[in-house]
Amino acid sequence: MTDRISFHDFSGAAPIPAELLRRTESDLTPYLERVAPIIERVRQEGDDALRHFARQFDKVTQPDLALKVTEAEIDAAMEAMDPEILDSMRYAIANIRRFHEAQKPEESWMIEVRPGIWAGDRTIPIESVACYVPRGKGCFPSVVAMTAIPGMVAGVQRLVIITPPAPDGSVDAGTLAAARLIGVTDIYKSGGAQAVAAIAYGTQTIPACDKIVGPGSPYVVAAKRLLSDRLDPGVPAGPSESIILTDDSVDPVLAALDLIIESEHGPDSSAWLVTSSRRVAEGVMEALPLHWAAMEPGRAAFSRAVLCGAHGGVLLTDTMEAAIAFTNAYAPEHLEILTADPMADLGRIRHAGEVLLGSSTPVTLGNYVLGPNAVLPTNRAARTHSPLSVHDFTKRMSFARVAQNAYPEAARHAERLAQYEQFPGHARAVSTARPQPTPGSDHMPLPGANMPTS
Repeated sequence: MTDRISFHDFSGAAPIPAELLRRTESDLTPYLERVAPIIERVRQEGDDALRHFARQFDKVTQPDLALKVTEAEIDAAMEAMDPEILDSMRYAIANIRRFHEAQKPEESWMIEVRPGIWAGDRTIPIESVACYVPRGKGCFPSVVAMTAIPGMVAGVQRLVIITPPAPDGSVDAGTLAAARLIGVTDIYKSGGAQAVAAIAYGTQTIPACDKIVGPGSPYVVAAKRLLSDRLDPGVPAGPSESIILTDDSVDPVLAALDLIIESEHGPDSSAWLVTSSRRVAEGVMEALPLHWAAMEPGRAAFSRAVLCGAHGGVLLTDTMEAAIAFTNAYAPEHLEILTADPMADLGRIRHAGEVLLGSSTPVTLGNYVLGPNAVLPTNRAARTHSPLSVHDFTKRMSFARVAQNAYPEAARHAERLAQYEQFPGHARAVSTARPQPTPGSDHMPLPGANMPTS
């Protein structure tokens, strides 16, 4: 069978069509229709609905599936893990924790905006957050680390993991081991749209949470959208996507290796090689089948489906400027720059979830061990959204205080503006109708004194 890798030749400066920017989640209409009844059944029936959908979608054979993972299950998972894998998990967890600890903002700050007028912010952890860890096409302890560690660093009071069960009702050992190493103890067995609904409404077993984070299928993305009035859906993280951006300096065999990385997640992924070099474009297409032949057949089939389909392949431009313009328009989740001067080209990138620079920084390292978060915005959301971070597990509360001697001037200006906007109640509250406080009764502390803390 000949692999017909999708090849788009725009070397003649032809305009690149907008449809190449589309991902599998671009049109959620069919998914929204399918998940709506699932959400409603979970809302009405709680645990019973989750067990029903576990049997229907996850092929669970246990009629009375225990939805919460026990300590004994986690102990057994730790015993089952290869010590070398645990050692690599600890290495990754330490790097991820260190990076996110450096992100943690000040608990509180304030400035004197004018003499006697003080204003500031408090940073407060969100009370409850669920980390969604997918399983459908594999097991992902790396997602446990990327979602749970920033929540732990932020100080979230109730941090839970929710993940699909296997047919025998178990959770994969890697996910449970990662949770134990990180310190998360509340883990629940549910996946897909039904899991999102459980977190939004709560069930007899699973507590409702304020927010959900983590990547998922279009079904998960659709459920998050429908439930966004009850639940903060977090970073828009759907199926995996990447761009490998190259000039003529790269070895095509290496570029082909890195193009495969995100394409092997599943047929709903998106992956492009974008280059101004015909030599590289042709060399990558020659190298891909050789790499596929050396891979596990299932993952190779996923990669073929992406790179021979509508959402991936090789795109040749006439100039690097055109290649970079397409990259910015695409706003990929993962961007790997394989050029003669990656740092210089970094300055030309405006839209990407993460940027990995040079031939020694493949996406694989970013996904597992470098420290920055690998839960990234997809479907062009990188134009306005950032990677998952400690900030996603916190909220800010502004505060202000006005000293008595600064009040008259501030009130005069506020009264004028309130009258202009035709709010007489606003204006009267700062007019001469306001009773004057007893002198000295509203003492203003020095900067930094009595600062609120979380």
